[in-house]
Amino acid sequence: MKKTVLEFFRRGLIACGFGPMVLAVLYLVLQRRAAVETLTVDQVCLGIFSLTALAFIAGGMNVVYQIERLPLMAAILIHGGVLYLSYLGTYLVNGWLEWGTTPILVFSGIFVLGYLAVWAVIYCTTRRNAQKLNEKLEQRRQNEADMSR
Repeated sequence: MKKTVLEFFRRGLIACGFGPMVLAVLYLVLQRRAAVETLTVDQVCLGIFSLTALAFIAGGMNVVYQIERLPLMAAILIHGGVLYLSYLGTYLVNGWLEWGTTPILVFSGIFVLGYLAVWAVIYCTTRRNAQKLNEKLEQRRQNEADMSR
């Protein structure tokens, strides 16, 4: 358990540096689209702190897949749930998402669809790579069988 916690913090610390960079890009895009003209010091500080924390959590949460005794579906649900709550909290705290049933439901739907899309890509890529590896192993077995005859 200690190793898992240390790995969470290591990954989180590596990822948390990207939070402010993402925030800077977000603010530049919003400024270019005329959605934001000026920001207060409080808004900038809250954004920096919250995105740093979000990046730390998102980076660290990948360690859940290294816990061998945890079934994959449980790991996916824990990972997705923690990310969902982290993103939702960050968006609400920064005022990027309005408080209300409809905005939260829309956000939730988009999050779930995005999360499923990412996992579909990961699944297809992993399956294709495993199939290629199995084909190579089978060819190697056949070559070894042919040589032993």
